[in-house]
Amino acid sequence: MHAIVAIKQVPDTSNVRIDPETGTLIREGVPAIINPYDIHAVEAAVQLKEQFGGRVTVITMGPPKAAEALIECIEQGADRAILLTDRKFGGADTLATSYVLAHAIEALNAEWPADIILFGKQAIDGDTAQVGPGVAVRLQIPLITYAIAIESFDPVARTAVVHRRIEQGVEVLQTRLPVLLTVEKEIAPVRRAPLPRMITAARYQPEVWTAETPVAFDPRQIGLKGSPTVVGKAYTPAPRAGGAIVTVADCGVEAAVARALEVMGILDTVRSSVAASAGVEVA
Repeated sequence: MHAIVAIKQVPDTSNVRIDPETGTLIREGVPAIINPYDIHAVEAAVQLKEQFGGRVTVITMGPPKAAEALIECIEQGADRAILLTDRKFGGADTLATSYVLAHAIEALNAEWPADIILFGKQAIDGDTAQVGPGVAVRLQIPLITYAIAIESFDPVARTAVVHRRIEQGVEVLQTRLPVLLTVEKEIAPVRRAPLPRMITAARYQPEVWTAETPVAFDPRQIGLKGSPTVVGKAYTPAPRAGGAIVTVADCGVEAAVARALEVMGILDTVRSSVAASAGVEVA
């Protein structure tokens, strides 16, 4: 069994800053953490390895400091970690990011085909939830989003049963392998790493892949060149002012309701709706 987990090192959300010129995140000097959903994806993969044997490979695309996040995943139980880092990858949107990750996964599949690929449901810095699905489309494999449980997993029969959250409740799906899941935190509670794993992680150095080696990435599809998303402007919105306070004691019930509707900008709409229901024209 081979599980591949894609993670992302993200800024602490209380310290997010945007470059007003490029519209991209400023990462230098900002505290970073593993995307919270991703660490649960790693835990789910490790639990599958413990049950079926095999290997867990963790990959990420980011600056050199993202190696810290990969080492934390080794501590959690992953066996191999790959850092995709190159200035040419910088400024990538979700399309360019999904291209790089899918291309890297294809290279890993050539060594040992993956049975399952796991992503967190979304990254807390961008909140797009697009990269995992984008990779699944590029790899042309089944996709299950918002997964909360793996009911069964059979690497021999090449099937799995997965529970996913939907607005109406929980959906249970059977899928063929390989499959890509984007997962919620419920997929697997994160356990404390044992001492042997901590020692292994302390000595581990992630593999570093660039835009040229050991995989050649199309320069037209990576970084800013491969990113059709354009940020027109990035800024911090002005604080909201307090709303008007209308009390019944000041002007009576009907006047208070009318004043509240006026403040909300829907007084005329409500008047027209009431008049229409009564068959009266509003002057």
